[in-house]
Amino acid sequence: MQPVSGWFTVEHDAERVRLRSSAGEGWDASFAWADIERVCFEAADFLMSDSIYVFVRGRAESYVIPSDAQGGAAFWGALVERKLFDAELAIRAATSGPGLFCWPPVEP
Repeated sequence: MQPVSGWFTVEHDAERVRLRSSAGEGWDASFAWADIERVCFEAADFLMSDSIYVFVRGRAESYVIPSDAQGGAAFWGALVERKLFDAELAIRAATSGPGLFCWPPVEP
C-alpha cells in the first residue's frame, strides 16, 4: 500500500490552499483561506492517518485531508497560526485517543 504522502499533496500560499490527488483518476482542487468556515480534526486509531476536514463557504461537503499527506503538517500548522483552529484544542486533539475535534465548536 502506498503511503498517503505519495498520492496526496496539500500546498498553500498567502491566499489559497491547493489539494492534489493522484489516486485513481486523480483530481485537483483549491479554495481561499478566507472561505474556510470550520475545521475538524479526526484523531484516528494507532497506525491510521488522522484526517483534517475543511468546510468552505459555497461547498456542501468538506474537503478531507490526510494529516500525513505531503505538506499536511505545514498545512495543519498554518491553520492553527491563522486561528482557523484553536491552538489548545489542537494540542488536546493530538494527545487524545480517537475522536473528532472541531473549531469553531459544533453546537449540539
